[in-house]
Amino acid sequence: MFAPPSQSPAEVKVRLFKIQAAEEVATQTVYGTLASCVILYLSPFVVDYVKSLV
Repeated sequence: MFAPPSQSPAEVKVRLFKIQAAEEVATQTVYGTLASCVILYLSPFVVDYVKSLV
């Protein structure tokens, strides 16, 4: 009796597209954060290695 209005197929496609775009951005953010963590973790070892070469 009190239901929201039904959406047209075009509106559903737009909503799904927006959700997929947001998921892609979230995935890129997670991968970027993980890469940054690995680089920051390894950086002291790289600095020590370079110092030992010089």
